[in-house]
Amino acid sequence: MHDLHNTRLPPAPDVLISEVGPRDGLQSVKATMPTADKLRWVDALAAAGLREIEVGSFVPARLLPQMADVTEVVRHALTHPGVTVMALAPNLRGAEAAMAAGVHKVTLPVSASPAHSLANVRKTPEAMLDEVRAVVALRDAQAPGVRVEVGLSTAFGCTLQGPVPEDDVVRLAAACAQAGVDEVGLSDTTGMANPAQVRRLFTRLHAELGRKAGAAHMHNTRGLGLANCLAAYDAGVRTFDASLGGLGGCPYAPGASGNVVTEDLVFMFEAMGIRTGVDLTLLMAARLPLQAGLPGEPLYGMTPEAGLPEGWRQPR
Repeated sequence: MHDLHNTRLPPAPDVLISEVGPRDGLQSVKATMPTADKLRWVDALAAAGLREIEVGSFVPARLLPQMADVTEVVRHALTHPGVTVMALAPNLRGAEAAMAAGVHKVTLPVSASPAHSLANVRKTPEAMLDEVRAVVALRDAQAPGVRVEVGLSTAFGCTLQGPVPEDDVVRLAAACAQAGVDEVGLSDTTGMANPAQVRRLFTRLHAELGRKAGAAHMHNTRGLGLANCLAAYDAGVRTFDASLGGLGGCPYAPGASGNVVTEDLVFMFEAMGIRTGVDLTLLMAARLPLQAGLPGEPLYGMTPEAGLPEGWRQPR
């Protein structure tokens, strides 16, 4: 008989890489990726060892045709054991649909910049707080196992408003935590953050929220994505959003990648001896179904271009 007590499980990762390409990446791409390719892409991401995947957003299909098949993608992703299936919902109606589809986690975008909030969701940050409270109440009543997180967008600066006061960011994060969400992360939506600012703001977030301080969502608009992730790690962050191939580009700086490239982020951490639980070779292979579904779409990443170093062995 097999002795279960002698079965050695792989060590738990030191950091969680949350793959946001199927939502944040695809949301800013003009061409619609066929559903079959999306499903193959999710399969490849799960096979690479990614343990959290944001698979889409629950928004009206007429506003975002790319996400018309989100329920089908969620149901397929749920067939992968051990993968946290996450979706974005901009409001209560979206959260209701996401929970009905069976997601494990709902993420709500709340903007720290009033100007961005009105442009993005046509609500003030205060009105979005009411929406957050309503979503938490719905979760508590109908789906108590579902986690609800807030990503505070434009936390490091806004193209519409300019600088965003750090006190405003921390105050809004505390209000979201008091509203009952499980985590509040910070997003560099506009690619304006620098490492000193990231370290300072996440240090304040951890002091204010404790265990409810959540993910770092960094952009590489000005080439500081990885540096900002490392600064966030130094400040205690252990969950990082990233997009395979940096999918999505960046509307604010033509030619620059938008989201931090998953392959580069995983390489950085693994090279430092910080375990991600993600197999780099399989991760780079996950670009194939992405390229098949979006032929001609530019993909970014220094690690896929350079290849793995001579003699590279990923620690297990």
